[in-house]
Amino acid sequence: MRVVLALAFMLLTLMLPAQAQTEEQAWQAVVSGQIEAFRAGDGEAALGFAGAGFRQQFSDPEVFLAAIVATGYGPIVGSRSHSFGPSTRLSETLVTQVVQLVGEDGSLYEAFYQMRNEPDIGWRVAGVVLRKQPGIGI
Repeated sequence: MRVVLALAFMLLTLMLPAQAQTEEQAWQAVVSGQIEAFRAGDGEAALGFAGAGFRQQFSDPEVFLAAIVATGYGPIVGSRSHSFGPSTRLSETLVTQVVQLVGEDGSLYEAFYQMRNEPDIGWRVAGVVLRKQPGIGI
């Protein structure tokens, strides 16, 4: 009986990191999807990855895209590449994800994404803080 319980515990332990990785992949897919939509100039797709607050504020996807550029987030829209840094789970429905970006001119940026797991929709971008970093990217 102890062997069976030990095996069951080991299986549960092995499954937990897989679940966490699956969730991390889910919110990272949303971030990547939005960044790729921005790069393509697809305001509708980019707004689809945004949280409820953004979707309520912006009924016109093109106005959303223009507002993103006008408020200092152009380096995300024009980025050449992005990669993921650490993430922190703040609650069951709230996560922060660090994203490193290389701008059009090779400038480096770090973005702190706040992700919210919205009912019936899944992970969405609730906010982003962007800051320029020293150095030049490839």
